[in-house]
Amino acid sequence: MKKEFAVIGLGRFGGSICRALAEEGMEVMAIDVDEDRVNEFSMIASHAVVGDTTDESVIKSLGIRNFDHVIVAIGDNIQASILTTLILKELGVNKITVKAQNDYHEKVLRKIGADHVVHPERDMGRRIAHNISSNNVLDYLELSDEHSIVEIVANEKLSGHTLIDLDIRAKYGINIVAIKRKNDIIVSPLAHEEIQTNDILIVIGADVDIVRFEKKVMG
Repeated sequence: MKKEFAVIGLGRFGGSICRALAEEGMEVMAIDVDEDRVNEFSMIASHAVVGDTTDESVIKSLGIRNFDHVIVAIGDNIQASILTTLILKELGVNKITVKAQNDYHEKVLRKIGADHVVHPERDMGRRIAHNISSNNVLDYLELSDEHSIVEIVANEKLSGHTLIDLDIRAKYGINIVAIKRKNDIIVSPLAHEEIQTNDILIVIGADVDIVRFEKKVMG
């Protein structure tokens, strides 16, 4: 069965989520107080509705409690974001993801029961900063405040060495969970796998350990 999603707030963040879910073939209800935005998504989402989600009767009339996942992507109105989240929680919505404007906003959202809180601008800023500050890093995904998955291009220093030679897990406390090699991907590579120049190493671990590995081995 297709999962059913509701996206509340159709600004840049909510709009991009709505489009991506629709492209994946998911059932998506798009909701915003702005009629022009709703009209923009009427051909993209399964349903597009003009509605004020700070009004409990509006949320109830939309049947949102039956959705698998509700994303609250309300832009600058923190009060509306908090009130909407609170109503969704009280109605028993299964999973709620909310966009936070700042750390204080996040604290309140977590206290009232948001399942997942995202800071798209902050997280993208960190991701870009990490990517442009290292010659070897291709991509960076933050798992928590202290842990990440990073794609690192293997240089000539690593070429010809096996994973057991490098003993990366014992020395740095990080794990190479996969190696991309041209059009192939080696998942959970064996200890005797020999690294080649330009292999893309998919590394998971604490940020401080990944940085230490980058500086010592890749630098």
